[in-house]
Formats: sequence, structure tokens, C-alpha cells
Amino acid sequence: MSPHSQTNTIDFDAAKLQRLGFSANRTPSLRPVSLGQLRQQLSLQLQTSLEVERILGLFFREVQRLVPLDALAYQHSASDVRLELGGRANHSAGYRLSHEGEYLGELIFRRNQRFDDDELGQLESLLASLLFPLRNALLYRAAVQSALRDPLTGTGNRIAMDQALQREIDLARRNLQPLSLLMVDIDHFKRINDSFGHSMGDEVLKAAANTLKSQLRNVDMVFRYGGEEFLILLSNTGREAAAMVGERLRHGIFNLQCLAQGSAIELSISLGCACLLPGESVESLLRRADSALYVAKREGRNRLTMAG
Repeated sequence: MSPHSQTNTIDFDAAKLQRLGFSANRTPSLRPVSLGQLRQQLSLQLQTSLEVERILGLFFREVQRLVPLDALAYQHSASDVRLELGGRANHSAGYRLSHEGEYLGELIFRRNQRFDDDELGQLESLLASLLFPLRNALLYRAAVQSALRDPLTGTGNRIAMDQALQREIDLARRNLQPLSLLMVDIDHFKRINDSFGHSMGDEVLKAAANTLKSQLRNVDMVFRYGGEEFLILLSNTGREAAAMVGERLRHGIFNLQCLAQGSAIELSISLGCACLLPGESVESLLRRADSALYVAKREGRNRLTMAG
């Protein structure tokens, strides 16, 4: 989307809150409220969204009507969720959340004043209102992530790639930052399938994907582009740094140990790298990375070629 484009979005979460008598933009109310009243209101409010961040934001705001807090932290590693609301504080009360035996993450309340037993009891009672909405939000998040993930390798699929490419190109332009693409192809992959079977080929694909991901930063993104091809999106990465990353990935795959029928499979990858040019389209960037990959394969494989 260009900087001058305009989009109109209906915030259904906020609209539902308003129908229930809550204003999504109001500041935290400090008027006294009973535990029973707050639990009843939370049970209504927290069901108005399926976004983990929004649910926890609502919970943090409303709980302070009864128990003053300075911060709330939440983590659910399996869903890749980590949230910090508020500032630093000296005292904390942490809880391991679960619903009917299902793990829902770790939540920590923080503030500068020590919690007394009554306050801890109230917080624990209010947490009961959070569990069911939080579980639904985590399930929804998992479903969305599953729709954007390649089931074999755990990397992003083509749908996720298309969304991320345009978004990252827009961000790079807006922030005047470099952006690089690596197109990766496993050399002689058909030979592996023909010699050892497709199940072994699948194992090689999974091992290669895990190796690629382990060599990258958290902000870098890996997508399965096709059969044995992967695309890697390197944000805020210029030409020289992208070449260094590509060489690191090439060495990582070359040193990967894969055994089939008692013998080691020799693995290598070819890579093509393209860096975003001013005003360049997604299609042009992909085409240049693909052309560079073709040159790497034509010149003998197990090498990195930079697009001109």
C-alpha cells in the first residue's frame, strides 16, 4: 500500500465492547468495584476478541480497578507469544496458567508495592475469568499460523510469503532500510528421492529447513518456495551482509549429517541473492533472485551468486 492510500477498517472488537457498554478507548477507571462485579464484567469483555494481545490488554486494564498494578508480563513459547505491559517494578506474583490440563502460558503481575494475601486471592479469582477466553485466542492463533505454514518443514508457505514480501518491501521503503532475498535450492534433490525414497527426501527437507532457521536471526523469515526450494527474507540487510548470511547457510547445510541406509548423504545448496532496488516490485525482486540462483546452479552448484 502506498503512503497516500487510505483504508477504512471496522473494528468489530471495539464495536462489540461499545454495545456492551464499554468504551475501548477510555482510561482505566479507578472507582471502587466489587470482586463479583469485576468478574462478571470481565467474563463479558474478554469474550469480545480472539487476539491474545487485546485480551490481555483488557484484562490488565480492568483488573486495576480492584488491585493496583504497574505491569503485566505474559509468555506462551509454543505460540511464540511474549507480551510486556506497563513498566518495571520491584515485586511480582507469577502464575502458570492451565485450563482442564491444557497449558496456557506463564503470567506475571508486577508492582512496586508488595502484594498482600487478600490482593493475591483477588488476582487468582480474576484469573479464572481469563482462562477460557485466553484458550480460545491461543487456538485461533494456532489455526491462523497453521494456515500460513508448510506442514512438512514448518516454514512459511506461499501465502505467508506473498503477504510478508509486500509488507517488508513497504517497510524497507518507509524506513529507508535495505532488504535482501536469498533463493535456496537443495542440489541434486531428485537423486536423493530416487536413491533413498520420498520419505527420506522428506526427512532431508525437514533437516535442511531446521538448519536454515537455526542459522538466522529471529526477524529473518524462511518460506518453502517450491519442492526443494526455499526463500529467505532478510530485513534491514544489505548486499555484503546478505552474502555473509548466504555463505553461513551454505556451510551449515554442507556440514549437515544425514544418514540413509547406513550411509551419509552428501548435501549442498545453491543460492541466489538479490537486494531491493529503489522502486522495485515484488515480482522483479523475486525474478532477480531466481536468475542469480540459476547462475549458481549452472556454474557448478554449492555456491552463492549475487544478482547484478
